[in-house]
Amino acid sequence: MARLSSFFIFSFFLQVALFATCCRGESKEQQHQLPKKHVPFFIFGDSILDAGNNNYINTSTLDQANFWPYGLTFFNYPTGRFSDGRLIPDFIAKYAKLPLIPPFLQPGFRQYYLGVNFASAGAGALVETFQGFVIDLKTQLRYYYKVDSWFRHKLGNGEAKATMSRAVHLFSIGTNDYASPFLTNSTILNNYNKSTYVGMVIGNITTVINGIYKRGGRKFAFINLPDLGCVPGMRVIKSGNNGSCFEEATRLASLHNKALSKLLYDLEKQLKGFKYSLFDLNSNLRQRTEHPSKYGFKEGETACCGTGEYRGVLSCGGKRPVKEFQLCKHPQKYVFWDSLHLTERTYKQLADQLWGGATSDSHDVGPYNIKQLFSNSLNHRYN
Repeated sequence: MARLSSFFIFSFFLQVALFATCCRGESKEQQHQLPKKHVPFFIFGDSILDAGNNNYINTSTLDQANFWPYGLTFFNYPTGRFSDGRLIPDFIAKYAKLPLIPPFLQPGFRQYYLGVNFASAGAGALVETFQGFVIDLKTQLRYYYKVDSWFRHKLGNGEAKATMSRAVHLFSIGTNDYASPFLTNSTILNNYNKSTYVGMVIGNITTVINGIYKRGGRKFAFINLPDLGCVPGMRVIKSGNNGSCFEEATRLASLHNKALSKLLYDLEKQLKGFKYSLFDLNSNLRQRTEHPSKYGFKEGETACCGTGEYRGVLSCGGKRPVKEFQLCKHPQKYVFWDSLHLTERTYKQLADQLWGGATSDSHDVGPYNIKQLFSNSLNHRYN
């Protein structure tokens, strides 16, 4: 058993080293092969999009996924992604003919021509959300400014700004702002009414969008929030809830989604050249949890990995405060991977909608899908 464990550890670090070397080498080589008007891909947000930034910060295992069985189906080793395999941005990068976009904090990675991932599991738009354990959205923006300065140094101010205007900026943020008060027994929601609290979150998102816009960013893609009270980890928060959805969290997510939709609509009117895609994760995920067989799943409510009712306790991997966990045999049959996150198969289905979903006769994604944002036909020149 000890030998097996040692072999696994050795294999894991060897593959991580090869993966990091591969990413660095590929990016450096492509530096000389890039099309003149290539489209970089920048990623902001939380665990839905985090490719492993939290591997490199001093945090809790509650906010990390760099241990088995995370990563077991595609990578065959844990990368820091909160799933059994790839996430939405991994599929979007593939469809855009880009390599996997690496985390900003990955040691040795300093080639940003194709983009970079700033997302951090547990992060919120509010600095106070899981403060000290995550990379909040404001800090992610500061990292983006560093990358922008890198582009200016490499390309000059004019070409750097034009490059940023072609880039696609993907966001998934807000879930932790609304979940954390219930997960930590915080009293912050006693200090504000729901509309005011949502306004604080949306206000911080607005600040970040404006910061990117001022540096040249024009193309934004947002993923709205799921039916938050119905994910396995929220269903089990209140004892005696009988597994029903936690309505208070769901109401906050609903208010957020309405405010986010209005914000993006208003910004398109106010900011010259601003273009966006808003993906309705909320309804798409609900369809899969309520009608799993329609989408090729067998289980829509219980997670593949975890323990307790609905496997709603975040214990997957046995490295967190609760050590006991159960692991399903076939993750591809489940919508949820662990108590809060989705399986690779679910993420792929959602990524397919975000990438190429119809915008004219559907409310799933719009006013553009992300494929259209990557299209050079939407690019424009600065005077």
